Amino acid sequence: MRTSRSSSVQQARKALADRLRDIRKDAGITGPALALACGWSKSKCSRIENAITAPSAQDIRAWCVVCGADDQAPDLIAALKSVETMFTEWRRMEASGLKRAQESVLPLFEQTMHFRAYAPSILPGLIQTREYTTAILRATQKRRVAVDDVEEAVQVRMERQRIIYDSRKTFAWLLEESSLYASLGGPEVQAGQLGHLIACASMPNTSLGIIPRKTTRLSMAVEGFWIYDNTMAAVELVSGYLQLTTPSEVLMYVSRFQDLATDAVYGAEARALITEAIDTLG
Repeated sequence: MRTSRSSSVQQARKALADRLRDIRKDAGITGPALALACGWSKSKCSRIENAITAPSAQDIRAWCVVCGADDQAPDLIAALKSVETMFTEWRRMEASGLKRAQESVLPLFEQTMHFRAYAPSILPGLIQTREYTTAILRATQKRRVAVDDVEEAVQVRMERQRIIYDSRKTFAWLLEESSLYASLGGPEVQAGQLGHLIACASMPNTSLGIIPRKTTRLSMAVEGFWIYDNTMAAVELVSGYLQLTTPSEVLMYVSRFQDLATDAVYGAEARALITEAIDTLG
């Protein structure tokens, strides 16, 4: 299941366009007549209905007024905002530095009660050590962020980790074994991180599963993703941050997480894989 910006965002844009087309048809108004009534060019209505041009909130209000569907405008505008915020480019999210990007997701973490994360390469932020986080954010800053506020960003992430001690919340981490060998920051940093991982796995509100490299698996590895309750799935892509809130799409990630979980080992078997990875560091 490879999710891209184009597939998910375009699908949402098409759904909004289809709803606007249905409203026009139900009102018995032609596209050219609607464009004329709204004071638009003749082709604008067609471009909106074919998801070529995204409507503005003002366009939606005018569309609904002409079609006698004023009561549907608020819901359609909400859908528009959802599409607009679904994908955020890293350059936009991190324009003022990494600290602000870390702070922006804090409300989501505080509101969520059930976390699920699948990590094929880098361990989830909530269970990272300070040194491991520093290595990741430093590499990120050098690659794509002009502002150097790595130390401040690391502190924000460390403070965010307090939520894992909230007994009301539950956490399910699902890792590929290969993520245990991504030696970010060097052997000492990786060893400290793996020791911390064992400690986190022992927390009563936490489940840790590791998918062994040497196993006959039922589900292929996919991009890393987070699931927040059953209301949102988030994916970090090369170009940006994708947030999916459409129930059917969130359910796809919930289903894939469950499938991947069947390939994982837990408890003593998971700890043995972590210990083996530590041993290879010498």
